Amino acid sequence: MEVAQLFLKGVLMQMSLSPERKKQLEDFCRPLGIKFKNWNLLDQAFHHRSFSNENLSHVRYNNERLEFLGDSVLGLATAAFLYKDMQENAEGDLAKIKAQVVSEQSLAPIAKNVMHIDQYLVLGKGEELSGGREKKAILADAVEAVIGALYLDAGYAIAEKLVLELIVGEIRKVQQCKGTKDYKTTLQEFYQKKNKDVPHYTLISKNGPEHDFTFVVSVSLGAVTYGPAQGKSKKAAEQNAARMACDSLGIL
Repeated sequence: MEVAQLFLKGVLMQMSLSPERKKQLEDFCRPLGIKFKNWNLLDQAFHHRSFSNENLSHVRYNNERLEFLGDSVLGLATAAFLYKDMQENAEGDLAKIKAQVVSEQSLAPIAKNVMHIDQYLVLGKGEELSGGREKKAILADAVEAVIGALYLDAGYAIAEKLVLELIVGEIRKVQQCKGTKDYKTTLQEFYQKKNKDVPHYTLISKNGPEHDFTFVVSVSLGAVTYGPAQGKSKKAAEQNAARMACDSLGIL
């Protein structure tokens, strides 16, 4: 009986969307290239719990459960992309980048500057007055709720497509920053605190067909050598050798 009642409640809420609200939701979807069959799902993704707490008729109509689901979809899509994109990197590298790009700090600017979620949020009066539309936590949670709603409405492939369109740019920013700072630059900064010399990288070998070389590199800090490490480019191999040295020295 409870399931039937909840289903009926959902249908009634879906039917109660005003033409103005439906147009707002359509306007939200258009620049993102997404569509919904069940507009109620998307509408719910924008309802913060502060509104449902103040309105008994919407007591269970907020985005917390959609956020929970969307967080998992976001994490899986991001992890799968990193797994394929960074085949030369260890699990720890992937985990660090994933944690950064799915964080509140990354998602909140996406919510406001790319998705313009702040314009569609439904907040309680108190939250509205306290600047809830600008709060990073609320914005980031709404991104995950939208992803969760899209997953339920259109399936994983469509939700994954949206995730990657939103998140790959952030991944590239982190990769560009991390590529030198975490390994080669970190190693050099550590070594030069006590030495005037710099780490020396040695190309040991270059193997494989011309279109698919594998480079093998070691790095020396004075008389101590670390590696060898491999990479699909000389630069990648040097980064991996530096990472091995950093790991051995315990400086990451």
